[in-house]
Amino acid sequence: MALLSIKNENVIYKVKNKNIHAVNNVSFDIEPQDSLGIVGESGSGKSTLALSMLRLLPKKIAEVSGEVIFEDRNLLTISEDELRDIRWKEISVVFQKSMNSLSPIHKIGSQMSDIYMLHNKTASKAEVKNKMTELLELVNLPPRVYTMYQHELSGGMMQRVSIALSLMHNPKLIIMDEATTALDVITQGQILNEIKELEKRLSIARIMITHDMSVVANTCKKIAVMYAGYLVEFGYVDDVISNPNHPYTRGLLKSFPTLKGERGVLRGISGSLPDLSVQHDGCIFESRCPERSESCHKEKPGTVILENGRMVMCHSAGRR
Repeated sequence: MALLSIKNENVIYKVKNKNIHAVNNVSFDIEPQDSLGIVGESGSGKSTLALSMLRLLPKKIAEVSGEVIFEDRNLLTISEDELRDIRWKEISVVFQKSMNSLSPIHKIGSQMSDIYMLHNKTASKAEVKNKMTELLELVNLPPRVYTMYQHELSGGMMQRVSIALSLMHNPKLIIMDEATTALDVITQGQILNEIKELEKRLSIARIMITHDMSVVANTCKKIAVMYAGYLVEFGYVDDVISNPNHPYTRGLLKSFPTLKGERGVLRGISGSLPDLSVQHDGCIFESRCPERSESCHKEKPGTVILENGRMVMCHSAGRR
């Protein structure tokens, strides 16, 4: 049984008399202890999809439809009180540049304790401090960090504090939105390895949102490739990277260097994202696709289901 099941989710932003179709009919499942990487260019709908799951988008401008089923509960229709019991406790988020959310005038331990007490009002001071120290040690930070200020920590240490906060209530699913992007390569690699170890130890599922295919290739079991709000390819990482079926996925892979195998010329994908306020009759990627045909311009492709749970939204899916 799936831990999280997204069914035909759509997100429309209503801005300046325009409807921006940011997410379009996205569907996929995440199993317990799964790890899914969502990749795509900036503006492809990755973060919008993640925020919409937990109803974190502004209601005045964002219209969300479809279903987000988490353990038999539709997160889009349950009450705010029910959602509050799930959000941060059963599903937590590490936001992009979340390290910047730490207060510069309060000690790290004080900030962590205040957050913990919001959901555990009867906990004693000693109990809270022990819990915070355990969390810091869990993400490879020394106990002294509890009494330190933000400016005394490196970027990697602050990001580890953010991850510790996300683990505070033993969640079943963590959503990480570009959580390591601002870090140097060495620190990023260390934290990603630590995250993988934590998932095994704590039996946690993870959604990793990133523009970096190499991060997904090294740390995730499954991959979801998004383009202009559409899920264009989904499957196990090994299957998708070894044999990408969608031209956009192939373009993304060609734009990243590899340390193994034959050397090749790095090529970007020509063109830019389409206007998401305009309805497109054909394939959303058609104008940038080097393999387009006449049918791509006239007819919108459906999602083709291939072996091993692979999904591809392309007229030529499965022909390679």
